[in-house]
Amino acid sequence: MIAAMVGLTTFTMVSPAASAAGTGSGFWSARGAQLVDAQGDPVRMTGINWFGSETANFTFHGLWSRGYRDMVAQMAGLGYNTIRVPYSNQMFDAGSTPTSIDLAKNPDLAGLSGIQIIDKVIAEAGSRGMRVILDRHRPDGAGQSPLWYTGAYPESRWIADWKTLAARYKGNPTVVGADLHNEPHSVAGGGGACWGCGDTAVDWRLAAERAGNAILTVNPDWLIIVEGVDCVAGTGSPQCGWWGGNLSGARQFPVRLSQPDKLVYSAHEYATSVFAQPWFDDAAFPANLPALWDHWFGYLEKENIAPVLLGEFGTTLRDSRDGVWLRELLRYLGSGPSGMDFTFWSWNPNSGDTGGILNDDWTSVDTVKHGYLGPYLIPPSGGGPSEPGPRPGCTAAYRVENSWNGGFTASVRLTNTAAAAIGNWTASWTAPPGVLLVGGWNATVTQQGDTVTATAPSWAPTLAAGAHATIGFQAAGPAAPMPTGFRLGAASCTAG
Repeated sequence: MIAAMVGLTTFTMVSPAASAAGTGSGFWSARGAQLVDAQGDPVRMTGINWFGSETANFTFHGLWSRGYRDMVAQMAGLGYNTIRVPYSNQMFDAGSTPTSIDLAKNPDLAGLSGIQIIDKVIAEAGSRGMRVILDRHRPDGAGQSPLWYTGAYPESRWIADWKTLAARYKGNPTVVGADLHNEPHSVAGGGGACWGCGDTAVDWRLAAERAGNAILTVNPDWLIIVEGVDCVAGTGSPQCGWWGGNLSGARQFPVRLSQPDKLVYSAHEYATSVFAQPWFDDAAFPANLPALWDHWFGYLEKENIAPVLLGEFGTTLRDSRDGVWLRELLRYLGSGPSGMDFTFWSWNPNSGDTGGILNDDWTSVDTVKHGYLGPYLIPPSGGGPSEPGPRPGCTAAYRVENSWNGGFTASVRLTNTAAAAIGNWTASWTAPPGVLLVGGWNATVTQQGDTVTATAPSWAPTLAAGAHATIGFQAAGPAAPMPTGFRLGAASCTAG
C-alpha cells in the first residue's frame, strides 16, 4: 500500500469519431448484422426515446419545462447519438393542436403543428451529429393497438402517412429510419397480431412487408425497422415474451423487402418492475437471461442475419433484480461499434412504468440509471443536413491529494475546450479495481459498478467555453493505479 502519493496526469480530448463509430456520414444500410454509413464504415445507435407526440399533447413532453434545443443538447452531451421519436397518426389530423408548451422557453414553436415541431427537433439533432428514427407508436393519442390498424385509422392511412413522412425527409440524413408499428401483440382470449400465420388481416410480418416496400418506393435511403410480436408458436420455449419483443419467427418467416440491406429487426425488453415475468423468479436468474435473449432476438445478430435494434428497454430500478437485469442486458448488447443497437426508454421522467434518464424536474440526470448506460454510449459524430454544431472537447487533470492505508482523496479538474458552453454537464470515469467512492464535493458524485459519474452542482449547472470545474472525492481502496476513461459529456478523453 502506498502511504503517500501526489500525482498529476492531464487528459486531452480525442474526437469521438476517432475512438468509436459514432453516427458516421450519410444514410445507413445493413451489412449482415452491422449497420454501416454511406462510406461503408460501422455505425451504431446508442440512443434514447423522447415521447409525447403520440399522446393527446401531440408534441414532445417536457416542453412545458424546458426549451427543446437545450434538451437535445443535453442528450448529445450525455453521449446519446440517436433519438427515437414516437408519434400517432392522429397527430396529422386537423384540430390535433400541440399543447403544454412554454413558449417563453420555445418561442420558435408558436403556432406550429406537431410535425413541424418534430422538424425543429430533427434539425437540432442533425446540427449535433445525432440521428433520428420515427416510431409510429399509436394510431391515435388514446393508447396502443395490438394491430397496425383500427376502424378509425385503417391500413391505407397507416401506409399513406408513412409515405408522406418518407417524402418529407427524403434527402435528410438525420432521419435514418421508420419503426413501422410499436409493439404488435396478441389479445387476451385470442386474436391480435401473429407472425407467419399467413392471414393478411393479422400477420404482422406480411403487413411490415407491405408498408416497408411502399416506403422504399418513396425513400430508398431509409432503414425499415420491424418489431417482433409477443407470442410465436412452434419456435421453442418460451412462446411468449414482451409486446413487440419476440422475433423468434423471423428465422422461418423473414421480412422480405425490395432492398434487403435496409431491414432492421427490433425488440423490446423490460425489467421485473414493469411486469413480473416468470423468468425473473427462476432460480437460475440472471444466468438464464442470455439464452432467452438469444431465442427471442439475439440469434439474428449472432448468425449475422440482420441488425437488431433494442428499441425500448427500461426500469425504475426499484426492485433489487432490476439493476442486475440492466447490467446483464447491456453486457449482452456489447460495447463498441459492433454491439447491438439500442434506444433506451426513456428520456422522459413521466413514464409511469420506468421513469427516465431525467429526474422529475426535467433537468437533472438520474445519475445511477445513466451510470449503467454511460460506458456503452457512442457519442454522435458526423453531420446531419445542417452545419454540425460545436464539437465537445475537454481536458481533465487528475490528482491524488492525499492517501493513507485504506483510502485517499483526489481531484479532477475539467476544462471545457469546446467553442460553446455545456449545460447541465456530466463527467464520468472508470475506477480501478478495489476503489469504492465514499463521498464527493463540488458536484454530485456517484458510483455504479466501476463507473463514477459526476453531475453539475445546482449552483453551477453550466460550464462555459474555456471554463473549468474541479471535482473532489474521497474513496476507499488503493490510490494507484489511476482512473481511466475520463469523459465530459460526449467528449472521450485519453491520456495525453
